[in-house]
Amino acid sequence: MNSVTRSDLTFRSGGDECAAWLYRPDTPTPVPGVVMAHGFTAVRDQRLDAYAQVFAEAGLAVLLFDYRHFGASAGEPRQLLSVKHQLQDWEAAIATLRAQPGVDPQRIALWGTSFGGAHVQAVAARDHGIAAVVAQIPFCWAEKPQQKVPLGKTLGLLFAALRDSLHGALGLPPHYIQAIGDPDDHAAMTSPGAAAGIASITPADSGWRNRVAARFVFQLATYKPGRQAGDIRCPIHYTIAEQDAFISPATIREAASLAADAEISSYPCGHFGVYVEPLFSAVARDETAFLLRHLTADAD
Repeated sequence: MNSVTRSDLTFRSGGDECAAWLYRPDTPTPVPGVVMAHGFTAVRDQRLDAYAQVFAEAGLAVLLFDYRHFGASAGEPRQLLSVKHQLQDWEAAIATLRAQPGVDPQRIALWGTSFGGAHVQAVAARDHGIAAVVAQIPFCWAEKPQQKVPLGKTLGLLFAALRDSLHGALGLPPHYIQAIGDPDDHAAMTSPGAAAGIASITPADSGWRNRVAARFVFQLATYKPGRQAGDIRCPIHYTIAEQDAFISPATIREAASLAADAEISSYPCGHFGVYVEPLFSAVARDETAFLLRHLTADAD
């Protein structure tokens, strides 16, 4: 186990500054690197620092960042989720880690969870210099939801998205909706136990805010990164939560079947169970083993 230092770092993406933590293992030789980011509206202090610490102790440099408009990163208006912008943030983060002294630019992996797991599939499908990918409980496409969404809620989300899109076109402040909640909440993403689940990964001083600009809704129907898995040339590890009420395990398995070199690890938990004990240590161990196998096997 390596000793690890963590430092603050910023990089530019689309004219704004993204905030990141850079984890460096104490080793004199160039090391592989992992770029990491969270999911839907989430920020780095929501248990991703725990994963980053494990990966760094295993000898990997880690760049863990917040997307523009979220957390400690810049970007106005706040809580604005743009798939296009977030993919640009990934590309800028990868370039930043590749340029770091002591990091081997040929051995860079991506690690994304939930909506971030969607992004790592899309990025790796077009950046064939990526050496390995971990897609943890990833959004792949929206056709097979885990739960039926009542018509009234669907219409309410569409109305909110239309209102927010109009605000954007007129230069007005966003129309926000609650991001995550239980089924009785008027939130974008709901499931039984979701409020307790998000609370379990969110420290008291977190930069996370439980709201999002409603216009994001229109992006979900057309964003299908799992369909791009066949274009991913590097090994990819899919982490599945079998009781996930947000993301259908069937869509993840279908995406994995399209990839040229995919493996799956499955755990008996809901969406938030992979972040905390009693399963966190097992998930982190399995993902670390995958990363080391593909990032260090050929290193001298």
